[in-house]
Amino acid sequence: MGEWLASRASGVPPHLLERVRDALGPALSLPAERAPEECVAAAERVVAELLSHDRTGRDSALALLAADALVTFAFEAAADAPARLEARANAAMQALATLA
Repeated sequence: MGEWLASRASGVPPHLLERVRDALGPALSLPAERAPEECVAAAERVVAELLSHDRTGRDSALALLAADALVTFAFEAAADAPARLEARANAAMQALATLA
């Protein structure tokens, strides 16, 4: 996934890309086919961490942007398998909605 992410990260501010990579952690070594699920899971972890510490203000902007970028990357990767896109979108919405 690390190479896949790098190939799609042109123009992403370095600090944001670093935060995205940190959120993905060991998943970066997984095959690119896992990107849709792993990016959503990483976004969930970022948002859950912020919510658990009531950190939703301006000081958390980079983390919130990273979560947004992770979901964007997830759906960019999911577009490679259009037949599964609707199921992946529903799963991502359900997973993220449970955090509220």
